[in-house]
Amino acid sequence: MTGKEQEIRERICGIGRRIYEKGMAAANDGNISVKLSENEFFCTPTGVSKGFMTPESICRVDAEGKLLEADGDFRPSSEMRMHMRVYRMREDVGAVVHAHPAYATCFAAMDTPLSAPVMSEAVVSLGCVPVAPYGTPSTSEVPDSIEPYTACFDAVLLQNHGALTWAADLETAYMRMESVEFYARLLYKTGQMGGAKELSPENVEKLYEVRRKMHLSGRHPADLPQSVDAETKKTLCRHNCKLCPLMSSRRPE
Repeated sequence: MTGKEQEIRERICGIGRRIYEKGMAAANDGNISVKLSENEFFCTPTGVSKGFMTPESICRVDAEGKLLEADGDFRPSSEMRMHMRVYRMREDVGAVVHAHPAYATCFAAMDTPLSAPVMSEAVVSLGCVPVAPYGTPSTSEVPDSIEPYTACFDAVLLQNHGALTWAADLETAYMRMESVEFYARLLYKTGQMGGAKELSPENVEKLYEVRRKMHLSGRHPADLPQSVDAETKKTLCRHNCKLCPLMSSRRPE
């Protein structure tokens, strides 16, 4: 094992501790993966708390999620199917994080996207966070449910399950999970306080234009093309999200 691979293993364990300490994964919940090459990935082991992993517990798998290398009895998480689907659909992705942050998972259980434009930073960084239809964990149903969203988003809620985020690197993928949970918590608390004053469609579009000029990495609703086929629109906009340009006359060219 190279020094770089050891560093990646340690970073995965560090992110796991942050997820656990922030209460975004109870017991042995959640999983993390990092792309090493086109056919090699590191992933977290099944049955091990994200807060107590060691570099030796990290497993090496192929693009199908099949075990290539593991220390002792450690085995890869059965949820690797959804991670591998993201990598297959997005060549720019280098890491995937799955967790069960409480507020975001509440919205997922309610089949409610994070789509109210109440905070400018969330509009710029995430846009809306859609809810993928329910799929049985550890089966192909989950990767099938998230696949339509991978082209246009970098975060998705999993109905009655949790949240999934991805990015070019592990730190950014994790930070997106933090941002998703903060957004969900903000929407919950403002709802308890009587509801936030939402940004107007005009101000949302201004923020989308700010994002376009920043040339941020990843995918975002602001980048959705004007021409989208009816079936794709039906899938991506099943909740009629207020932040989705597909539902607006101000879609980018």
